[in-house]
Amino acid sequence: MSSATAPATDSPVTYIQHHLTNLSVGEGFWTWHLDTLFFGGLLAALIMLVSWRIGRSLDAEKPAGMQNLLETILEFVDGQVKSIFHGRDRLVGPLGLTIFVWVFLMNAMDLIPVDLLPKLAEMMGVHYLKVVPTTDLGTTFALALSVFGLIIIYNIRSKGVIGYIKMFLFHPFGKWLIPVNIVMTTIEEVAKPVSLGLRLFGNMFAGELIFLLIALLPWWIQWPLGGSWAIFHILVITLQAFIFMLLTIVYLSMASQADH
Repeated sequence: MSSATAPATDSPVTYIQHHLTNLSVGEGFWTWHLDTLFFGGLLAALIMLVSWRIGRSLDAEKPAGMQNLLETILEFVDGQVKSIFHGRDRLVGPLGLTIFVWVFLMNAMDLIPVDLLPKLAEMMGVHYLKVVPTTDLGTTFALALSVFGLIIIYNIRSKGVIGYIKMFLFHPFGKWLIPVNIVMTTIEEVAKPVSLGLRLFGNMFAGELIFLLIALLPWWIQWPLGGSWAIFHILVITLQAFIFMLLTIVYLSMASQADH
């Protein structure tokens, strides 16, 4: 939502383009989005700090406050893992919890008024600032490719290198259509990180764009409309974090099956 009390600018296109431009260094493939790295890293550090503080002061008899919240999230994620992932694995549970909390917090940056942090940054000489890491395609694809790397590792661990290669050669149509099998299985595997990355990016980018469009309206429309969209957007940011976590668990479960 906008923190202004009047339409944001007389040039809506310039306003939107400015807010959707990253603070970056480098050119081409080697461009680094400093704002994405900063806010993503800051939220990751916040998760580690809060977890460390709670871990030091755990009270099994009288849990309260943040410990109750963390235990609720932990039990929720643990329930999802047990219902989806076949067998036991020491990584999947912590991974699911990390993904859900981190993606949720990065998404939740969208609830900060769109002009607040960019205006503060501009006062300090920083002219571009995007505060929602998941509206950056680089973030969502980095997360998705990390999951994809784990999918390959779990496939090789459960099937062996030869078995993993056979999956491309003989799935889904058998030995008589090996060229077709290679193409179909490759598309099926590549579609996993692509769909993960694009789904999260598309939903969060659209949400951010709606906030920017609302910020262009007069203040007496901004506040009720922006407030309503923010309330609905809480559901969106939670759902997108849940879907990313859930699909990660599903893909790793599929990769862990020797006969898949």
